[in-house]
Amino acid sequence: MKIYHNPRCSKSRQTLQLIKDAGVDVEIIEYLNTIPTIEELQLILMKLNLKPTDIIRKGEAVYKEKFKNSNFNDDEWIKIMIEYPKLIERPIVVKGNKAILGRPPENVLDLI
Repeated sequence: MKIYHNPRCSKSRQTLQLIKDAGVDVEIIEYLNTIPTIEELQLILMKLNLKPTDIIRKGEAVYKEKFKNSNFNDDEWIKIMIEYPKLIERPIVVKGNKAILGRPPENVLDLI
């Protein structure tokens, strides 16, 4: 199991704690420091069964300043998220061929 984690985010911390409480081994990827590749993000989106715009943090200042009301295609949004990883919703937990958004954190229980 992998968690794309931001330790400053309470939902991310709560999701990680649920995983640890269940005794599951988890690889913690602090995605702001270890930014996923385009291919990794494409694979995560496939496992989430979501479009890039579904995991964009639209409340972030950089989104409001640079991208609000923009009309990019999926590949362009993925490149934007790689350039501005703060825009990636968190946490994302991946296990095998499945992934979930930890919003709410209890969503992770479906993977445990």
